[in-house]
Amino acid sequence: MWRAASLLLVFMGSAVAAPLDLSPVPKKSSAAVIKPLPKGWQDGAVFMEIFVRGYQDSDGDGIGDLRGLIQRLDYLQALGIQGIWLMPISPSADKDHGYATTDYRGVEPQYGSLADFDELMLQAHKRGIAVIIDYVLNHSAAAHPLFQQAMLGPENPYRDWFVWQQTAPTGWDIWGKNPWYASEQGSAHYFGTFGPHMPDFNLRNPAVVDYHRSSLRFWLNRGLDGFRLDAVPHMIENDAINWNDQPESRRLTKDFQALIKSYPNRYTVCEATANPKVYAAPQVCGSAFAFGLEAQVIKAARGEPEAVKFVADYFLSAPPSMATMLANHDIFAGQRVWDQLNGDEARYKLAAATYLLQPGTPFIYYGEEIGMAGVAGLPGDEPLRAPMSWSVSGKGGFSNSSAAPFRPLSPNIASHNVQAQLSDPASILNFYKAMLTLRKQHPALARGSYMVPSAQGQVLSFQRRLGKQINLVVINYGAEASEVSLDKLPAHARLIAAYPAQAAATQSDAQGRLTLTVAPLSVKVYKVAP
Repeated sequence: MWRAASLLLVFMGSAVAAPLDLSPVPKKSSAAVIKPLPKGWQDGAVFMEIFVRGYQDSDGDGIGDLRGLIQRLDYLQALGIQGIWLMPISPSADKDHGYATTDYRGVEPQYGSLADFDELMLQAHKRGIAVIIDYVLNHSAAAHPLFQQAMLGPENPYRDWFVWQQTAPTGWDIWGKNPWYASEQGSAHYFGTFGPHMPDFNLRNPAVVDYHRSSLRFWLNRGLDGFRLDAVPHMIENDAINWNDQPESRRLTKDFQALIKSYPNRYTVCEATANPKVYAAPQVCGSAFAFGLEAQVIKAARGEPEAVKFVADYFLSAPPSMATMLANHDIFAGQRVWDQLNGDEARYKLAAATYLLQPGTPFIYYGEEIGMAGVAGLPGDEPLRAPMSWSVSGKGGFSNSSAAPFRPLSPNIASHNVQAQLSDPASILNFYKAMLTLRKQHPALARGSYMVPSAQGQVLSFQRRLGKQINLVVINYGAEASEVSLDKLPAHARLIAAYPAQAAATQSDAQGRLTLTVAPLSVKVYKVAP
């Protein structure tokens, strides 16, 4: 059926704008030219989330591209990044964020070609950096050739690849809207969780699931290190009440995760705003973004005691495989960190230290590491997705051409750009480098268990343990010095300062207790030597 379907789409030129490959893709070994990453590379890794359109323009059209990203891999390596997550790079109808996919097995022409992608994989692996990409399971673009076929009528072989009702059902409310939309012909209604421009696939149809499975293999066969699976709780809706996070969606997520991890050394992380702790479990996705934690970390950085307590307790119940962040490309997860903290660099650093030193797989949003501000006055998520601030010269180092960048530059680019911050020892960028260096020097901070968390007013403390290695982390979010009582340390243990390195050493008593004075707005990390 699939081979015939593929031929149908190739030859029905009047109905379909371009050929679409629907052929089954069997599992193959990755290209031998790509140097494999060490086994278990994902354990303790730190990722950078990158919007390719906004990262680096290499060809002078004002739009970031894969070749531009390749030019910046040395920067990412020097920062201490072990993985990069690329927001959608496939062809899309929106020509911006990329989530309205029109071809699951290609590269957005503005970003480059599959050959450019292969070169990115080659160069990233040479530097010990993994690459994962966004994959949109739930929906396609309305402009996707398959949906254009489906709209031709109930007899079309692709009609059942999407979700249809003759009359729009009532009683539905997803984010304030009825998600059933009239087709252009007006004879039926299709379902679109995220709006009429992105119709939902019918993932009860085995052919649709097989198409996604083959498309995932398409990328894995090229050596891709894994995926961020988009909007997984929305794959199946049962009715107007039971539409979010249904058991069928969890089973599908597990099925896709199993396929991905049937390839050795691969990683999967899911966007699951509903019940992220459940989706992070091995029997569902294996990792999921810790939505809700990011807002509490920001509040803790502002000094709110209730948030400090929330942050202290979070990983007592959350799997250590959670993916953590301060913000990302979606406005519902918050503005740029700079804007949320009103440019308070001391508190910015405390927020960064919190999620970089706690359990979880950290995902730094591009530009976060330099304190990049959002662009005010733009609609939707656009304020979060400006060109990267590399320098003050020309187009901010984003492009060397006379073409205007696709979006205005960050308003604080004059002071908060990579070039300026690299030369400032006290910069946000050098603080991020210091935290990532700590994780490498002290594996317990990257992979250790989470022990003895405590919230004493505005002070957070916890231990990370890996084998015989123990690290103690103490963060004071308060504007005044604070004295805290710590316990459950080894008896008579010597605590040697790991950060800041010049801090004085100290020692626990015979009962493993210690009273510590913590400077205002400060981070202390100790190596505990029993």
